[in-house]
Amino acid sequence: MELHFRAYGQGEPLIILHGLLGSSDNFHSINQELSANLKVFALDLRNHGRSPHDLEMDYPLMAQDVKEFIEGQGLTDAFVLGHSMGGKVAMQLALLYPEKTRKLIVADIAPHSYPPRHRKILNGMLSLDLSHFQTRKEMEAALAPAVPDLSARQFLLKNVVREASGFRWRIGLQEIIQNYGRLTEPISSARCYEKPALFIRGENSDYLLEEDLGSIRQLFPRARLATIPGAGHLVHTENPAAFAKSVQEFLAE
Repeated sequence: MELHFRAYGQGEPLIILHGLLGSSDNFHSINQELSANLKVFALDLRNHGRSPHDLEMDYPLMAQDVKEFIEGQGLTDAFVLGHSMGGKVAMQLALLYPEKTRKLIVADIAPHSYPPRHRKILNGMLSLDLSHFQTRKEMEAALAPAVPDLSARQFLLKNVVREASGFRWRIGLQEIIQNYGRLTEPISSARCYEKPALFIRGENSDYLLEEDLGSIRQLFPRARLATIPGAGHLVHTENPAAFAKSVQEFLAE
């Protein structure tokens, strides 16, 4: 699958993969900072952003999409950074195609399975009949029962585009919902990724805990953990300076 992407800067290649219901736009400020000495490629994963939709969606398939992107850009390999769902894609890529992954950075996710905590959000999004709305404010109000936090609703509704005929979902919402169970599954592999790996957690997040490091090292024996103070799951937006510093120091080693 040919993924949509945004490119920044010049230098050694760094691929950035967003989380569930996000897009390549999510890391825009971080991308600009990291592109001071790197060529940053921010990708839209399948069924997200401006990338194609597909009925099949799991981590091996998404890792293959990223491998094909690396090859399509004429790159031998790249640094790879993924947040949340994108972090699982990055882990799967490193395990399946270690020759394509120079170093691995995973933001606030572990390789284990997770409960389906986004199910209510996805169902709330699906329940919106976009043909009935005239403004985004109306959509924000209608989504409030499923997503009480206004900033979260505004983030999710970035996936809505307006055309002459009215609003529509840009993302493959039906496809994501159909495959959501697969996205909660663990990352597994018969072999380890032997290159350096950095796992970055938010101090206030429950997605990635310090005690997860032991199980992480079963697949990524050279992994180490960095904690970003004052940040939750959206570690790259809640403390961007500390996040960028951790990434830059790791890649410079």
